[in-house]
Amino acid sequence: MANPLDTDAGSELFSTYEAELKLVQADVNQKLDQIPELAGEERKVAIRAAERALDEAKELLDQMNLEKSNIPTSQRSKVNSRFRNHQSDIDTLARKLKSLAESERKQLFGDRYTDDPEGGPRDAQLEQRQQLLSGTERLGRSSDRLRESQRIALETEQIGASTLADLHQQRNVIENTHRNLLQSEGYVDRSVKTLRGMARR
Repeated sequence: MANPLDTDAGSELFSTYEAELKLVQADVNQKLDQIPELAGEERKVAIRAAERALDEAKELLDQMNLEKSNIPTSQRSKVNSRFRNHQSDIDTLARKLKSLAESERKQLFGDRYTDDPEGGPRDAQLEQRQQLLSGTERLGRSSDRLRESQRIALETEQIGASTLADLHQQRNVIENTHRNLLQSEGYVDRSVKTLRGMARR
């Protein structure tokens, strides 16, 4: 069984975020595949859901990018390659979602549609609510990941403390054994001297 202390905390967290990213990425892919088949309010809801999932994926990428610095240099090359692949995949999904969202806006506004944020119809109050909701969700996910990081750090600390306690106990056993051995050697020496004295008589 591998020693838990041999597992690098940075590598473990990176792998945890990576596994979570793959799940979120699969969810985004599924949502993007469904959007072209939808229309009206269902399509708008699906686009917003995909945007939230994509935001979560980007947050996970940010966390992975931070954890890269905690990974040993010998492993960092492979990790960087994996990170770039994930980053490229998420960028591709973002472009696909943007294309679908723009198509939705053009269907709604026709010739009035524009990429200019100052032009075209917009509901400022609705946009503010959406931004607030999105920010709250991101904060919640970040808090969850922070708690998970703290849990892993605490478990690692507890494992380390337990291992140190075991080592201390083993050291005491070795020291006691050594003292007993020295004491036994003393008894043997005295016995040998006694036997030699008896032999001379």
